[in-house]
Amino acid sequence: MVATQSSQLAVLRRTSTARVDATLAALFDNRQAVAPRLEAAMRHGLLAGGKRLRPLLVYMAGHALGAKDDALDAPAAAIELIHAYSLIHDDLPAMDDDDLRRGQPTVHKAFDEASAILAGDALQALAFEVLSSTAHPRLGNLVYTLAGASGRDGMVAGQALDLDAVGGHPDVDALAHMHAHKTGALIVAAVRLGGLVAVADDDPRLNALTRYAAAIGLAFQIHDDILDVTGDTATLGKTSGADAARAKPTYPSLLGLEGAQRKAQSLIDEAIAALAPLGERAAPLADLAHYMIERDH
Repeated sequence: MVATQSSQLAVLRRTSTARVDATLAALFDNRQAVAPRLEAAMRHGLLAGGKRLRPLLVYMAGHALGAKDDALDAPAAAIELIHAYSLIHDDLPAMDDDDLRRGQPTVHKAFDEASAILAGDALQALAFEVLSSTAHPRLGNLVYTLAGASGRDGMVAGQALDLDAVGGHPDVDALAHMHAHKTGALIVAAVRLGGLVAVADDDPRLNALTRYAAAIGLAFQIHDDILDVTGDTATLGKTSGADAARAKPTYPSLLGLEGAQRKAQSLIDEAIAALAPLGERAAPLADLAHYMIERDH
């Protein structure tokens, strides 16, 4: 559970969350909104808390390669904007049809379906506005990384595969392929964004971070599947048992609960092994890998 995280990881989570939350809130402060209801829906989907895992990965990967916080703020905010947009759209009636997110009504419930669609659209565009607003010698690589992870070869493709799989019987490899896109793509992008702030894309340490991220991304999704079975709605902040209710294929349904737990642990072992080229600077990332399958929400 969360209580098992190291004190160093707890501090890093608090400081990175505070930084990205301040960056995100500033996007709405002292601004005359063109469409106030749209802005309210965007705020509802973006600023109501959450684990802020992807920004944390941006900061931690950047720190491991020597980047400073100021240079990491924009990519950290950009990837959280993409994540927030994806959650708003995933919750829509045409997608997962969820009523609860982060312990509060989903955007289409708090506002309406049209407002939720538009809020997601606006947050996606804002992500690239934020990312491209700061000068960086590898800005093109940063934008390309976020765009690729977000679209038809990444997260959106994964959501399409997820919808196609409802009621079906994919095997474990097909399920892993889907989640590598739906969940894993943004987690890999977060680590690569942080790394690219510090080093060129041919640096072997960036490749090591990419392998780490691919492993924790899948472990994160497996643990989400496990929590959907073992968790409760109040702790999760979203409806538990939703996957089974929708006949969605999951790791526990294919491997059993214990088999899914073993698979998640093996991926964490793989992730930590991938960090070896980074030495002691990667210790917080190793702690975060353990947290991925120890969290309770």
